[in-house]
Amino acid sequence: MRLVRRVRRHRQLLADTEVKLLRIVLVRHGKPAISTDHRTGHRGFARYIDAYEAAGLDPQSAPPEELQDLAKGIGAVYTSHRPRSQESAKAIAPHAELLSDTLFEEAPLASPPLPLIKLGVPAWAVMSRILWHAGYHPEIENYRRSKSRAKKAADLLTAKAKEDGTAVLVAHGYFNAIIGRELARRGFTKKGSHRVRFWNAVVYELPVTQ
Repeated sequence: MRLVRRVRRHRQLLADTEVKLLRIVLVRHGKPAISTDHRTGHRGFARYIDAYEAAGLDPQSAPPEELQDLAKGIGAVYTSHRPRSQESAKAIAPHAELLSDTLFEEAPLASPPLPLIKLGVPAWAVMSRILWHAGYHPEIENYRRSKSRAKKAADLLTAKAKEDGTAVLVAHGYFNAIIGRELARRGFTKKGSHRVRFWNAVVYELPVTQ
């Protein structure tokens, strides 16, 4: 609730001025309907990546009330094309239109070919992300292209915020963080932190004169 109260106080301070507050809310999806509680080799992790991308929202994973409060009155929500993204957006704002775009897909991972090693799925994910930054990106988007895509995503979200006051994206944790860095570079202030947890929400705000 602290995040919601801070947003409301900031909104009230600007209510009687000629300053418009642009708000962009970046939300990570809820828990997917797939288990991470097992150890596997690199081939198994490659299969896991594909299964994770195809998985929908776990029926037991519900958004917190404060997140639903942030999305109240929103007519449209941006998502990626992934089921976990779209189903999470419906859970947060069931009456909103979903605006799905491949622009918001997660920054990809590839399973590194490390034989004779078995790790838990989270450990494979961390290792794969580190190697991705180090240059291991066989036939997938690299970091430079992900940053370029994030700039286009920030353009689209900012345009929506200028039109409606608020833009909401329910997508993926790592790519949301890349978008967030681009928004910060453009002068947006951040409320909240990008964390590795489901339903994590970060609000970016930018006052602009009318």
